Amino acid sequence: MEAEIAIIGSGIAGSAMAHVMGLQNRKVVLIERQFSEPDRIVGELLQPGGMTALQELQLEDCVENIEAAVVHGYVVHYMRNGESVVLTYPRKESGDSIHTGRAFHHGRFVMNLRKAALANTNVYKLEGSATQLIYEAGCVVGVSVKTKDSDSEVIIKAQLTVVADGSFSKFRRELSASEQKICSHFVGIIMEDCPQFKPNFAEVIISEAGVILVYKISPHCTRALIDIRGPIPSNLRSHILESFVNHVPQHIRAPFVRAVENGRLRSMPNCFLASQPKCIPGVILLGDASNQRHPLTGCGMTAAFNDVIIWRNLLQGIDLSDHSVVLSAVEKFHWERKSNHSYVINVLAQALYSLFSATEDNMKYLQEACFNYFQLGGECADGPIALLSVVTPKPLKLIGHFFTVAFYAMYNVTASHGLWMLPLGLIRSLRVIYTACKVIFPLMLSETLKPIKANY
Repeated sequence: MEAEIAIIGSGIAGSAMAHVMGLQNRKVVLIERQFSEPDRIVGELLQPGGMTALQELQLEDCVENIEAAVVHGYVVHYMRNGESVVLTYPRKESGDSIHTGRAFHHGRFVMNLRKAALANTNVYKLEGSATQLIYEAGCVVGVSVKTKDSDSEVIIKAQLTVVADGSFSKFRRELSASEQKICSHFVGIIMEDCPQFKPNFAEVIISEAGVILVYKISPHCTRALIDIRGPIPSNLRSHILESFVNHVPQHIRAPFVRAVENGRLRSMPNCFLASQPKCIPGVILLGDASNQRHPLTGCGMTAAFNDVIIWRNLLQGIDLSDHSVVLSAVEKFHWERKSNHSYVINVLAQALYSLFSATEDNMKYLQEACFNYFQLGGECADGPIALLSVVTPKPLKLIGHFFTVAFYAMYNVTASHGLWMLPLGLIRSLRVIYTACKVIFPLMLSETLKPIKANY
């Protein structure tokens, strides 16, 4: 079988890529192990920046008819002092309404994306497992697929192979120079008929036990993602009941306990993967196969859709068999996505997780200062939520807000010691800013990694 483009994986990124390449009148083969509805505990929250990208890709109808919940922003519960702060998504330029996100059952959304892609007569589906990339003279010229209905393997010859096989990518090692690092694990539960602190707002719970993310995914179902630091305990159900229940806000405590006691507990590793592709002719990495960040901020799908927009523009009208042109596009894509969205998405996700999951004293000072910063309102609240929503993903604004929080933490630490203990307060405040630098600088550095150029 021959095609212009072979796409391995029909999840969020792969399906969207198939859709836009089909619209460019390219023959596309979309490969997936099973085209039945997937069942995952992440990929359920789409930020406003993702909604905007979805509209630009002509895929906005995919959030319809799946009972998706409208999201207006976040409520952050700081359980160390029992206070909460509401962060509302930015207003649209017209000023008449706010940007909104969506939350939904992951599988239903993916099935709509696949349906949209396969509605194009240029897109064909192949059910089977991709086993290996096919090389000729150092270039990838296709992929071998073991089909579902046969023990034999089908060879798909393609001018361009797109690897979008997700977090557990089979081909990442040969296509990326970065190592995947596990930050923690999310344990997912579904709470039935759970009340919301504020209608249409997701909730983030910061406590001594850990971080919990809560959002409604349908009229009667609310997802809770419980962050577990370190390995998953063998007695997971009792561990959550003993460690987390007393740190959950009262309005969701009863449905939370019912879900943990009687519901299905599912875990997923939360990973960080810096983007550093190997520039191999004939193949590109896309989505979680290429770049990952902690899912606390729910920006993975938003990153994927914005990546697809950039690839749509870069590949428009070019000859995919011209490897030098495609490799040039790979390098352009790598840097354009950073200035467009990925720098803010990646650095913010990892930095916020470091702060919200703090266990060490200096990090706790930063955590408290971050929450107090949100409470100040105005730009102190509007700026961070505009970054998080990917409405205005500007790297300099992100760095500015981060260091403002760090200096705010320094001020709080110094002031808490009083005049007589001022020298000690100054010493501790310097430790706080040093800790802040240890968090942010490695993340900033990871965004400067260059693609690895291959000889061919």
